Amino acid sequence: MSKQNILLQKEGAIALLTINRPEVRNALDFQTCYEIRQAMGELRSDSDIRVVIVTGAGGKAFASGADIKSLMERETLYVLKGELQGTLLEIENLEKPVIAAIDGYALGGGCELALACDIRIATSRAKLGQPELNLGIIPGAGGTQRLQKIVGMGKAKELIFTGDMISAQEAKTIGLVNQVVDPPENLLAAAKEMASKIIAKGPVAVSLAKMVINAGANMDINAGLLLEKFAQTIAFSTADRIEGTSAFLEKRKPNFLGK
Repeated sequence: MSKQNILLQKEGAIALLTINRPEVRNALDFQTCYEIRQAMGELRSDSDIRVVIVTGAGGKAFASGADIKSLMERETLYVLKGELQGTLLEIENLEKPVIAAIDGYALGGGCELALACDIRIATSRAKLGQPELNLGIIPGAGGTQRLQKIVGMGKAKELIFTGDMISAQEAKTIGLVNQVVDPPENLLAAAKEMASKIIAKGPVAVSLAKMVINAGANMDINAGLLLEKFAQTIAFSTADRIEGTSAFLEKRKPNFLGK
């Protein structure tokens, strides 16, 4: 299938993935999920890309979750396929950092998409929430799990149980959003600035750090520390470690090659 619902642009070491369905507030249907997974596979194998930015077209929504009409038509056992859940795992497990650039609504699956990204930057007019209980269902693409790890169990329960939408500023206060941008037109510039800071670091170390942080969130402290020790051992074996320490001692910028 060709890309109908997303745009994938590459600018140097940054990939910009835009959900391009503004007429339905960038709803995440089957085709869109398929295309995002295709894009993740492409980006995984592209050694030139170091950071991915995910955003939504149109300015009214980052992504608005599932199409409500399609929920009415969906058969019960279809839900077991977990298409959106699987797509978001692809994003979470991508070896490269993923930044969510959020403008407008990030609701339901859209909020869950943002949660699967590593860093979230939002405009001052953004609204986030998990309103699924209003429909008699629950967040089903990771919201019940990722939200509590980011904002704490109590706040996650409040947001999910009430279905309340919160502002970008409140989302920043509770740790759901890393940065709020105003005016909204500066959103992509802010995301690219963050990406540039990451790109300046050793790519192997960045990948290892993401892996250890993600895996450690689901381990006890001793297992997490053991994984960290092994990852550090790998980092010490790389040419990037030699380059990074040499550059520091020689008071110059490092030239990391990802080796």
